[in-house]
Amino acid sequence: MRPVPVTVRVPGPLRSLTGGAPEVEIDGGTVAEALTRLDGRYPGFAARLYETDGQLKPFVTLYRNDEDIRFADGLGTPLADGDELSIVPAVAGGV
Repeated sequence: MRPVPVTVRVPGPLRSLTGGAPEVEIDGGTVAEALTRLDGRYPGFAARLYETDGQLKPFVTLYRNDEDIRFADGLGTPLADGDELSIVPAVAGGV
């Protein structure tokens, strides 16, 4: 896959890694490639997103546009020019 520019939407808890930016532009042919480049530019993402075995942590969900990548090709999901990749951490709590 040829790397294409995509917008990565960064949730509040991870914005300290991007200097506060809510969105960053990254090139990637697949979700995995985009995340690797994201961590290369903004170190710390891999530790927050991946288990030691290279799998996504269970509380992290990724969306390509409006599609949960778990129902596509997972980390191998291809990206197209202009796609949005959203990182969505689980939210828990309540009374």
